[in-house]
Amino acid sequence: MNLALGCDIRLASTSARFGETFAKRGLHPDWGGTYFLPRLVGMAKAAELIFTGDMIDAAEALRLGIVSALYAPEELLPAAYDLARRIAAGPPVAIRLAKRALYHNLETDLRGGLEFETFAQNVCFETEDAREGIRAFVEKRPPQFKGR
Repeated sequence: MNLALGCDIRLASTSARFGETFAKRGLHPDWGGTYFLPRLVGMAKAAELIFTGDMIDAAEALRLGIVSALYAPEELLPAAYDLARRIAAGPPVAIRLAKRALYHNLETDLRGGLEFETFAQNVCFETEDAREGIRAFVEKRPPQFKGR
């Protein structure tokens, strides 16, 4: 579970089960579980899951925000590949900076977040991908990003 919590986006099978079962083995959570879980589900629910070691099903994981989407087992891998293709087709510089902003802004105030966004937007404005994206919008066609 903790390996999954460290991912930016989590998709799961409808048959998946999740648990912070360390306490049931006399162990302490590792791989960032005590960092990521409270940020996703809140402190009280994270404490409950970690202290009890209770398992939850995929529907509960979706409801808590641990996963962002559920798929039938046979649809999970195709859905993951589809998402990966859509992200890979995007503008790499803008996506990389958006990821940095998302995580940076968890640890800063609004002013710091807005300053980082301004910095990132200024970097993106200088890319060929931004010019292509704007041109594609005006021409009403899908953009073809090249990572420059």
